Formats: sequence, C-alpha cells, structure tokens
Amino acid sequence: MRGRQQRVLRIIAGQWRGKTFRFPEADIRPTPDRVRETLFNWLQGRVAGAHCLDLYAGSGALGLEALSRGAASVVFVEHQRAAVDALRALLRDWQASHATVVRDEAQHYLAALRAPHVAAGAAGAAGAAGGEGGEGGEGGGGNGERGFDLVFLDPPYDSGELPAAAAALARSGLKPDARIYVEQHAVRQQALPVSWRELRTGKAGEVRYHLFAP
Repeated sequence: MRGRQQRVLRIIAGQWRGKTFRFPEADIRPTPDRVRETLFNWLQGRVAGAHCLDLYAGSGALGLEALSRGAASVVFVEHQRAAVDALRALLRDWQASHATVVRDEAQHYLAALRAPHVAAGAAGAAGAAGGEGGEGGEGGGGNGERGFDLVFLDPPYDSGELPAAAAALARSGLKPDARIYVEQHAVRQQALPVSWRELRTGKAGEVRYHLFAP
C-alpha cells in the first residue's frame, strides 16, 4: 500500500506550476516527475493548442501536465472508479476547461473511436468543463475523425494490452503529424506498430519510455 506522501504528485510547468494533488489508493503507477519533465522537454512547441488523449490515465498526471501547458483539450480514459472520481473532482477544483474524463476500458474506447456516432470532433473532447465527461463509453470524450495530436499510452505493465492498444491507435485516432508517448517495462518490452518511427527514448529504473511519430 502506498503511503500518503507517496501518493502526491506535482505539476512541473505551466499555469498550474507547483500545484500538488493526491491520487487514490488504486492500482496506479504514475509516471515519475523526472520522466514527465523529460517527456515535455521533448514535446516543446507541440503541447499548446494540441488535442490530447491520456489513455490508461490513472492519476491523470500526463494529461494534467498537458492542460497546464496549454493543451486545447484532454480526454482522460480510465476504468477504475476511484481514479475517475478523483480526476473529476480535481478538474472541478482547478476549474479546468476542455477536459473530459471517460470511465471505460481502453480497448472499448479505442474501438468506439471508429464508430460514426463517436466522431464528434474536438468539441466532443472539450464538451464538459471540469471533467464531467462521458462515462462507460456512452458518448463524449471522442476527438473522432479529427484525430488526436498527442497520445499518452501507459498501460499497466502486466496487462499485456500495449500491443493491441497501439495497433488500434495506428488504425484510427491519430493525426498524421501526431506524437505518441509509450511507457513500458524496461525488460519486458512489447511489440509496437512497425509503421511508428521512434524519435526519442530513455530509461529510468525499470521504466523504458519512448516518443513515436506515426
């Protein structure tokens, strides 16, 4: 069980710089501060105005950092009720606009992206200020046919979902010039689409992280 202090994260830069938040005692493995800082250094010039997808959102740290740095919208997809409730409460408290929290399994959400009724454009992603977005995959939270500019893809290491999720994203959901951040176990690395081009990579302890272009 994580201690109280271990469940506290900090926003690194942007309008919420220095703000801290707690995430619930759930099955959550947040991206370490040092790795987040490296990632957003890689993404300089690409976050402001971007439409983002934080898949397997967990604590929401990556999507929150993107919002702080001026992202146009962020869709948080997470299936754990405690994490979803915590994210919605935080977004309300911080008066965050252009954020949607979707309670759904990642694979189901990605499959729904290809359905015509989900292709609502960027307005759908930004449609609920304060994170009061769709639940259970019932609409809301899709960037649809426009695609996402930036995707954070960080499934639980032992879930085995990374290859399927990456393949689904490669089929639909990405803009041509998108960037995809992937985080996985440094030793147990999994297959990713051969069409993706690795731009940067790094390692921190047991974490291997990558930045790809489609």
